[in-house]
Amino acid sequence: MDQKEERKTAAPEAAPNADEVKEAAEETTGPTPQGEAAAEAAPGDGKPEQTETAEGETAAEAEQPAESEQPAESEQPAESEPSAESEQSAAPDWKDRYARAMADFDNFRKRTARDREDLVKFAAADVIKSVLTTVDNLALALDKAKDKGDDPFVQGVKLVYDGLLKTLADQGATPLDSLGEPFDANFHEALAQLPSPTVEEGRIMNEVKRGWLLHGKLLRPAQVVVSAGKGE
Repeated sequence: MDQKEERKTAAPEAAPNADEVKEAAEETTGPTPQGEAAAEAAPGDGKPEQTETAEGETAAEAEQPAESEQPAESEQPAESEPSAESEQSAAPDWKDRYARAMADFDNFRKRTARDREDLVKFAAADVIKSVLTTVDNLALALDKAKDKGDDPFVQGVKLVYDGLLKTLADQGATPLDSLGEPFDANFHEALAQLPSPTVEEGRIMNEVKRGWLLHGKLLRPAQVVVSAGKGE
């Protein structure tokens, strides 16, 4: 009786515990694969849970765009920096612009001075034209009284005529001599063309009204008769 009871009580002490056997096996052989999977699946390790997609990629990798879709900065063509020569060609030439500006200003100054001088010279053109009618009448009267040169009245008219000519000359007005000269449409106004046995064809044979110049420019054209040469 006593021996049986001792065997019964000793049996539970000799039987090894299952947990102890498992811990001993893990110490000798290392953690089992199931234990590693459990450790990886345990929350709080700081790693996001990754699930495989249908193509074998994880969900985190599927969310990121493929490297081929992202444009590579190295593939973009680098913009060429402007060279020093191109910058110099693009920059304005200030010396040339200054020279051109000074030349334009000098031409403007000369043109303004010339216009002012012409304005002063030809300011009395209208007055002189009106006086020329009186000069023509005095010249015609002296021509009719050329046989009476000793007459005091004729001498007085001649003095007035000579005084007017001198005044006109001081203002730059000079008479235009046309008799015997070739006809020029720029200075002459032809009233008629008549045959003449003594005057060459195309030359002025008679002057009806005298022409005048003012500072070398035509003030009034001469009214003339042009020779047509010898008639048949």
